[in-house]
Amino acid sequence: MWKIMWRDQEIEVEEGSTLGALAEKVQKEYTHEILLASVNGKLAELHKKVKDNSRVEFLTAADKPGFQTYRRSMVFLLVKAIYAVAGREKLDKVLVDFAVSKGVYVDIRGSVAVNEAFTRQVEAKMREFVEERLPISKRNVSTDEARELFGKYRMYDKEKLFRYRRVSRVNIYSIRNFEDYYYGYMVPDTGYLKYFRLYYFDGGIVIQMPVQNTPEEVPDFVPGEKVYLCQKESSKWGEDLGVDTVGDLNERIVNGTIGELILVQEALMEKKIGEIATAIAADRKKKFVMIAGPSSSGKTSFSHRLSIQLRTLGLKPHPIAVDNYFVNREDTPKDEFGEYNYECLEAIDVEQFNQDMTDLLDGKTVAMPTFNFKKGKREYKGDTLTMGADDILVIEGIHGLNDKLSYSLSPENKFKIYISALTQLNVDEHNRIPSTDGRLIRRMVRDARTRGTSARDTIAMWTSVRRGEEENIFPYQESADVVFNSALIYELAVLKPYAEPLLFGIPTDCPEYMEAKRLLKFFDYFLTVVSDDIPKNSLLREFMGGSCFNV
Repeated sequence: MWKIMWRDQEIEVEEGSTLGALAEKVQKEYTHEILLASVNGKLAELHKKVKDNSRVEFLTAADKPGFQTYRRSMVFLLVKAIYAVAGREKLDKVLVDFAVSKGVYVDIRGSVAVNEAFTRQVEAKMREFVEERLPISKRNVSTDEARELFGKYRMYDKEKLFRYRRVSRVNIYSIRNFEDYYYGYMVPDTGYLKYFRLYYFDGGIVIQMPVQNTPEEVPDFVPGEKVYLCQKESSKWGEDLGVDTVGDLNERIVNGTIGELILVQEALMEKKIGEIATAIAADRKKKFVMIAGPSSSGKTSFSHRLSIQLRTLGLKPHPIAVDNYFVNREDTPKDEFGEYNYECLEAIDVEQFNQDMTDLLDGKTVAMPTFNFKKGKREYKGDTLTMGADDILVIEGIHGLNDKLSYSLSPENKFKIYISALTQLNVDEHNRIPSTDGRLIRRMVRDARTRGTSARDTIAMWTSVRRGEEENIFPYQESADVVFNSALIYELAVLKPYAEPLLFGIPTDCPEYMEAKRLLKFFDYFLTVVSDDIPKNSLLREFMGGSCFNV
């Protein structure tokens, strides 16, 4: 018998036992189904054999790695079912494109009619596979063999991806002879994948899946039209340029045309900002430009660039940071963990903000505050503001779209902008890059540069940041007049040399190591772009440094 440690208890297992067999023994101790294991601090799939004297912990979909494993496995099941229903010969591409509601939008291309009836057939086939509990098998092949394999399967994005891989071997997953490649771990069999619903939507299929805090509940499908259209436009733009996957981006780097791609993307972003400024200037009743978005969306740089565009149209913009209206630290509400909650609306002196904005609209001179983050107090240093006919306030803060922040201001005086880094690049056709990963990497690089915050601390606080976004930002995104995508198609290749040393600095024995290891593996897909060619006014400079703005 072998001995392993689980929850600080010593358990005896038979030699050769799998982690799955051990999971069955302790499943009753978990609220949710066990999907994945951590062995001596490293993730492992349940088909792996237990090793003597190991320390084992189990993960469910309520844990981030388990949740990612569930969603990844579910996408594999969906792709398998689409191929089974349509037939490989009728499919040109199955593109797992971007997040919609709490699911993922899938674009199916070929000579198959994608409609409600097809969607129901695919869902029925998935349910059938779940009932059959088909094993999800894994085999290890050489990178050259993988390229040849996916070329034969006409999954050309994967073939191109492996052209630029340094590793000599890769893992290929299969469900009943249907082979595919996925970035990350899988559940042992299709029987684990019980919770999902499919929706026919805008010519494609959306697979709606549970969220992490309720792993057995599939939320209602509530697509945000404005954000969806922005994502769709960004995805199409990348595809039109021939750069919608990491393999495409690496190809641009290798053939020397990455500089042109950077200039084209930056020009497009400037054009979009100019169009927003024109829409604002067209209505002189608009006196308050309210900008909100999740962490690391580039709100500050965007505000500066928008202000420049407004100046070209004869307006006089004044930046206002809602953070300057924080209540003093001792008056800040605390969350359920006893920590100061700077994300909630109650952390803002809403009354004073509204009084100042109303006075400015009435033509009065107002003393403007500055928040001293070191002292945790609001200060007045003699800065005043008076608005004339051409003056306009560009107000940036996480609550900008919440009318409770600006309750005294008439809707006719407000122009609302939602900004987020909605990543338009995929690893390949079946492996999308979550926007939250792009924002986490941005924040990690920026916080290390400007605040001396370690990557470990940034990762540790990210769950709290995300919780604040779910409560205070995402519910209001569809109330915006305009949705702006700040993601740059080339940015991860630029941020790679900044982020990797930070991630390597996370000790292997701390809880954040798993996430660091995942991100380091993710960066292995990318070749590097040197930062010299990035314009000084680029939103990316807010994170990597060297911006011409005070950010």
